Amino acid sequence: MRMYKLFVFILMIVMLGACNQNEPMFSSTTPDYEDPYYWAQPPSHEIDKAVDVFYVYPTLFGGTGLMNMDVSNDTMRALVQSVLKKQAAVFENDCNLFAPYYRQMAMDGLAMDPQEQNIYFSIGQADVTHAFDYYLEHLNEGRPFILAGHSQGSMALIQLMKEKFNKPALMNQLVAAYLIGYSVTEQDLEQCHWFRIADSARDIGVIITYNTQSAEATNSPVLLPAAQCVNPLSWTRDSNVVAREHHLGAVFFSETGETDSIVPLFTNARINESGALIAGDADVEAYSISGFPKGVFHKYDYSFFFNNIKKNVGDRIAAYKGQRQSLK
Repeated sequence: MRMYKLFVFILMIVMLGACNQNEPMFSSTTPDYEDPYYWAQPPSHEIDKAVDVFYVYPTLFGGTGLMNMDVSNDTMRALVQSVLKKQAAVFENDCNLFAPYYRQMAMDGLAMDPQEQNIYFSIGQADVTHAFDYYLEHLNEGRPFILAGHSQGSMALIQLMKEKFNKPALMNQLVAAYLIGYSVTEQDLEQCHWFRIADSARDIGVIITYNTQSAEATNSPVLLPAAQCVNPLSWTRDSNVVAREHHLGAVFFSETGETDSIVPLFTNARINESGALIAGDADVEAYSISGFPKGVFHKYDYSFFFNNIKKNVGDRIAAYKGQRQSLK
């Protein structure tokens, strides 16, 4: 069931733009992460921050006969670059960015049975794991790091944390994991004792997760049973409404990732009984997405709370510095 829910990420195409359906797509080989070509942000870029972010982009590939994104396709690579501006930019003031291209599952997988779907999702998942392993061994150089993703990217990182992070040394390097736009569940916490959900703005080694919608929205495909949620206006799991006066600014973008507008005091926010983040002042008609249940604001998980996330990244890094004494 969980794998099935992934494939409703078809709607990410609506939010971030689909590839040119007339452009021929060719099967790609396994990425070699020793080659900078397979990194959306080349590892050779200037390393001038004390902390890294390892970022995994959401579903962008619509499918044109292939079931996994061809990471050598120029159109798809351009879409990834636009997403870096829309999402990964929240980390740019404080972090060195490492973002691998990976052969994510196409939206065409929706028509397949779960067992077959898992085959194709696993291809992209393996790429993310290999990229992270290469990053740790050859690029990280012992710096603390943040994990960050959205939608299918967050799902890949959840799996990565399940498989790799039951190690105190690795957890000690983790400032925080922003696993937004997919669900970390109570079952995940029970199965993985190293998973801990944030309870304050300065917790470290924790997971920040939420799925944004209106109060009336139902049946969000990314909101799993017993989903955990952190309110990005308070950085707690308290269910009380946090007033819009705590909102530092929503940021909205063009299709190519250029800033269109910044809206301060955009919305209040609260966590409902299903673990959804309710953006109470967001216009349902304006921000609903075609094909998603009305009022599910999946497209805007980063945009709605952009400046709050951006500030929180700096706050958590400062807290890490104070607690770990490992940043210079």
